Amino acid sequence: MTAPGLMIAAPASGTGKTTVMLGLLRALADDGLAVQPFKSGPDYIDPAFHRAASGRPSYNLDSWAMDRGLLNAISALAHDADLVIAEGSMGLYDGVASAGATGNGASADIARRMGWPVVLVIDVSGQAQSAAATALGFKSLDPDLPFAGVILNRVASPRHERLARGGLEATGIPVLGALPRRADLTLPERHLGLVQAVEHPDLENAIAGYAAFLRAHVDLAAIRHAAAAAALPQATGPLPLPPAQRIALARDAAFSFVYPHVIEGWRRAGAEIMPFSPLADEAPAGSADLVWLPGGYPELHAGTIAGATTFLSGLRRHAQTRPIHGECGGYMVLGDALIDKHGHRHAMAGLLRLVTSHAQRRMHLGYRHAQLLAPIAGLAEGTELRGHEFHYSTIIEQNDAPLARVTDADGAAVAETGSRRGFATGSYFHMIAPVAR
Repeated sequence: MTAPGLMIAAPASGTGKTTVMLGLLRALADDGLAVQPFKSGPDYIDPAFHRAASGRPSYNLDSWAMDRGLLNAISALAHDADLVIAEGSMGLYDGVASAGATGNGASADIARRMGWPVVLVIDVSGQAQSAAATALGFKSLDPDLPFAGVILNRVASPRHERLARGGLEATGIPVLGALPRRADLTLPERHLGLVQAVEHPDLENAIAGYAAFLRAHVDLAAIRHAAAAAALPQATGPLPLPPAQRIALARDAAFSFVYPHVIEGWRRAGAEIMPFSPLADEAPAGSADLVWLPGGYPELHAGTIAGATTFLSGLRRHAQTRPIHGECGGYMVLGDALIDKHGHRHAMAGLLRLVTSHAQRRMHLGYRHAQLLAPIAGLAEGTELRGHEFHYSTIIEQNDAPLARVTDADGAAVAETGSRRGFATGSYFHMIAPVAR
């Protein structure tokens, strides 16, 4: 099947492309289209916003962490869509220095591979005709990259718009829309980026407002016309296979950072996903073969988690005989204690000899390659994983055996190797995909 598609990208972060993305998804869905969202790169917050705006699950596409087979399998999930819209990350060409299986993780890699023309969102505050130089540079840097045009954002006045449009007309680059400056259309953020979709105080009204704003200032017909009718790849590789048959998955405001394609792969392979809420003091299902604690913001709920005796007792009981794994925030909760930003110490599950602190903040960010030194349930020792790490917590104490040999995208060793003790394992990196052999 052929599905037209676009990549919404920008010269840099902070230009307003997420607002544009959400507005387009909702406006086109309101017009009766089945719009399939994707997110370029290892972002686990934006896809939940995409789903709220489009009514369809959004999936990550990452050319550093995923081989061609997995990229094709994920993109093929849009087989029944009328239109595909992907949101880029950072700047259009921003990626790592060392390319992975298919590229360096840049949004341009995905757009080129999928044949999706780029719509560049340019923040024109502080400039006018000079925006044409930015657009022309991005269009010309890679002649093989399809380029649809630009949307001007944060336009100060009608005169400002005329000047910016005039500069772009001289280059022949289409202007697909011009958005007036609106301070009230900013999504709330915290240290890992946007707040989670489930935490937004009035998400539905916010998205409806974005859609009305885009409909008033962007040529939706031109956007649809610009989308290339590129055939979606065939599903040549499997989605990630489940590490167990019955998986108890923590899901609430403290534990939500898990890649949608991972859960989709587990489900399609026949695994039973058994969600539970630690914040509601729910224990994992007693019949679960594996407990999986995703990342999230446990540091914001440390007191509640420390007092969730049913949850913590359930973890300890499960870990006596069966595997339990935590990623990033989930890893911290498996430890002895979590110290919040105020320096208060909160007792956690005590399944790993690990103490982490947000009182001593230091950013850890980047792709990770890991080779397991011990199994994670059905993921055997020696399995190689690609993933991503992004957190501000610091390890204060760690007295367990390492879980994996971990390197960054350039092959340099990473000190945070994860931990293992008995049936409990954990790591700071979020698994994106096993490395195909």
